[in-house]
Amino acid sequence: MPFSITTRPFGPLPLPTDHKPLTEYILQYEETGEFATIIPEFGGMIRRLVLGRGKHLFALLKAPESPQALFADESYASALLFPFPSRIRHGIYAFEGEKHALRMNEASRDNALHGLVHGKSFSVIDQETTPNHASLTVRYDYSGDAVGYPFPFALTVNYELTRADWLTLGSDPNADRLCALRITYSALNTGTTRSPVAFGWHPYFTFTSSPIDELTLSLPGRTAITLDDAMIPNGQKPAEEPETLTLKDLELDTPFKINPTGETPEGISFAETVLDSPEAGVKLVIGQETGEGKLNYLVCYTPPRRDSIAIEPLTANVDSFNNGDGLVTLNPGETLSGSMWVRLK
Repeated sequence: MPFSITTRPFGPLPLPTDHKPLTEYILQYEETGEFATIIPEFGGMIRRLVLGRGKHLFALLKAPESPQALFADESYASALLFPFPSRIRHGIYAFEGEKHALRMNEASRDNALHGLVHGKSFSVIDQETTPNHASLTVRYDYSGDAVGYPFPFALTVNYELTRADWLTLGSDPNADRLCALRITYSALNTGTTRSPVAFGWHPYFTFTSSPIDELTLSLPGRTAITLDDAMIPNGQKPAEEPETLTLKDLELDTPFKINPTGETPEGISFAETVLDSPEAGVKLVIGQETGEGKLNYLVCYTPPRRDSIAIEPLTANVDSFNNGDGLVTLNPGETLSGSMWVRLK
């Protein structure tokens, strides 16, 4: 079978005593060597993604290379962000007449940052290989016991390394020989009261560690959101049409409300952001499902080391628990769901 799933221990050194050993799951397309790796016990994160174009393979994610680096990492590389992405001002919000105070984990700006599931242990609930894909499904069950968020949930995420033809909409005659990564998430309100929720993903992309100054970034139609000194929204700029930016010397740490760029044959609205390496002759496409309750926001961030760029699909704006922009309220038994994908063209 061309697709396989194997496992290996992540890292040879012992971990801190309060952490379980980490297992890395490898989803691989044997015919090309393309693969993705996931660590369920550390936030259900995807750590590596290697996709091919022609005879060339490209390492596309910048993420920690060891367990020690993983536990020390403060960049949230590849983290799943739930029940809120980005920042909550002072960690304080009100929901249905009651005030809540989250733990502040961004002391320099006095904010709560990036939700509650980063680094948590997810369980593997399903894995499957077929002639067309390899998929791994992980889940994290939260009882409502963290400070400031008394709303239980079950977050389920499916990673699928798959033939890319379903994504190219017939535009690439070689799609049946390419792979893509598709990520599908579903967050279920398992409590007895309504709950505020938003979702995001925090990958850092690169082309086998090429400096981002050699790359260009094509953004969909969008409205840039302005931020104050604490990185909290305080306005927005005029709407902009789709545009390609040269990343040389460009510094970004910007949230956007984005416009759809297309629709699948099944009628699913989506937007795609494209990172282009002219030297490599290949483009990296990051897609996100758009529409009501879907991934209608995007953050782009160029870290000071300039070896990658964070391109983060989000369902809601920064500080959404206070400004309500993109925030979804789930009744008991309801879900927030959507999909994202990464492919080369």
